[in-house]
Amino acid sequence: MRRHLITLLCLFCFLPLARSQELACKVQVIHSQIQGTNTSLFSTLETGLNEFMNTRAWTDLQFQKDERIECTMNITIKKYDETKNFFSAEILLQSARPVFNSSYNSTVFSIKDPSFEFNYKEFDQLEWNENNIDNNLTAVMAYYAYLIIGMDLDTFSPLGGTQYLQTAENIVNNAQVLPEPGWAAFKDTKNRHAIINDYLESSMEPFRQMQYKYYRQGLDEMANNADRGRAAITEAIELLDEAHHNKPLSMLPQLFTEYKRDEIVNIYNGHGTEKERQTVKTICSNINASMNTYWNKIK
Repeated sequence: MRRHLITLLCLFCFLPLARSQELACKVQVIHSQIQGTNTSLFSTLETGLNEFMNTRAWTDLQFQKDERIECTMNITIKKYDETKNFFSAEILLQSARPVFNSSYNSTVFSIKDPSFEFNYKEFDQLEWNENNIDNNLTAVMAYYAYLIIGMDLDTFSPLGGTQYLQTAENIVNNAQVLPEPGWAAFKDTKNRHAIINDYLESSMEPFRQMQYKYYRQGLDEMANNADRGRAAITEAIELLDEAHHNKPLSMLPQLFTEYKRDEIVNIYNGHGTEKERQTVKTICSNINASMNTYWNKIK
């Protein structure tokens, strides 16, 4: 399991380490809505993006092959203009991490990004330079790479992903010069700027502390002692509530309840104390009342 290694790496990241690939990301380009175009273009794009995400070292940390962060990125092409090599698409992103002493992978982050526009010509080389951002395709990919890595490290040590989340923030700031949508400040509560800005805002630190409490002290403990793990998860949900009260307009707590709803219900449905179940049910309902059908199953 990579959690022990990653925790130590986060604590001692100043030590010289060999660089290795951090991501096991499966990128799929879905082009069924585009007719009359040579499909090899989309296959080449898909191959290039898989290589871009998976073959470079994004950090100075060392990951063994079986410790790489699992994620999926489904890119659905909505429009394609062959004369301009222009693509309009949406991304469905999900990352996960294994739970200690189990065969279960738990979702760490999931989001739909509907504002993905880029230019690409078949066989274009996908290059990346954080200090010279002039390509929206690689900028978006790099942003999500660092976001995934940073969030994953937060689940193994408190605020463990700060360095790489700050890199994602730097990408957002540098990408303000790009004409494509998705980067603008205060224009959308779920765009790339809003997500990383909220995640690193000091008032939202309880959300980041929640990540460690929920995964490392909660889920990872369930196999050894289910009651102790569940108690830690309850404390994590209370931190989620604190983050929501600190910044009610942030979408992060609501997003969390959306992609964790089934997992949360399974943890508490018929398990734990009455106080735990009531606490979790009330908090989740206050954050995301649209899913009360699910929260009512916590009984």
